[in-house]
Amino acid sequence: MKPEDIHINDWQRIFIGDVPPAFYLEVVLRIAIIYLILMVSMRLMGKRMASQLSRNEMVAMVSLAAAIGVPLQSPDRGILAAVVIAIIVVSVQQLIAKLSTKSETLETITQGDITPLIEDSRLNLHNMKKVGITRERAFAQLRSKSIRHLGQVKRLYFEAGGTFTLMRRYDEVPGLPVLPIWDKEYQQEISEEADDFVCELCGTAPEGNATDQQCKNCDSKAFIYAVK
Repeated sequence: MKPEDIHINDWQRIFIGDVPPAFYLEVVLRIAIIYLILMVSMRLMGKRMASQLSRNEMVAMVSLAAAIGVPLQSPDRGILAAVVIAIIVVSVQQLIAKLSTKSETLETITQGDITPLIEDSRLNLHNMKKVGITRERAFAQLRSKSIRHLGQVKRLYFEAGGTFTLMRRYDEVPGLPVLPIWDKEYQQEISEEADDFVCELCGTAPEGNATDQQCKNCDSKAFIYAVK
């Protein structure tokens, strides 16, 4: 379309477009066929597509969406191209899924890996930095599970699909509170009877409960009262 053909008050072009009215009847047929293509493609790619998308499944879905959008909007584009692309996408996705079951390395490359964010009531700051998860993001996840402090946590995993998995400790120990940094009043309230210290940054307990040393996990020198 040439620039001189564009007018702000050209309501017919804006709402109806430059296609004959008969094309909109054709769109109904195109949508029905493309909907069928999507349903068959999703069915062939397995049940995981209906629950949670992995990386390669997300790529497959985006590729299908990009391919299928064109014949819906362009009357001069046939549906056959979308069918061919759908067949290729499904075939590649099934091939990767089949090979991933035989190779743990390939599965890690295509699906991602599990990352421990908390280990034995201590934040793994190196892993958190690697995956881009902040302390407040991890703490928010713990608060949503009714966790008050890190002493209640054995493991917090960041799964390959982007979800969190919490493993609680059976033997609770004093730990770093997971309250928001601004909620000093409540933090003081739950720490009133505490006599143990932990690193304010990662939650590691100092040796001998002495606060005049560096944290052995993160080298921080700031310690606060642990919550029991």
